Amino acid sequence: MNIHIESLKRYVSELGNDAEREEFATRCGTTFGHLRQIYYGNRTCDAGLAIEIEKNTNQAVMCDELRTDVDFSYLRNANQQQELEHG
Repeated sequence: MNIHIESLKRYVSELGNDAEREEFATRCGTTFGHLRQIYYGNRTCDAGLAIEIEKNTNQAVMCDELRTDVDFSYLRNANQQQELEHG
């Protein structure tokens, strides 16, 4: 499946230089080359990487967009419900 992830491509391109891109990739637990493969649609990322990308972009790139086959909204809703019950 070849789905371009424009929000990830845009976010990475706005980082400015390759050192910042590599640093971002490292924070996400991957390489800049792998991120490039993801945003060009040549590779998919696993769910864990999708979550790290969402966290490290402050939700500018959502994991739901990176992995449309995973029901992240269910996990978010379950977490919110748990917080309400215990909060």
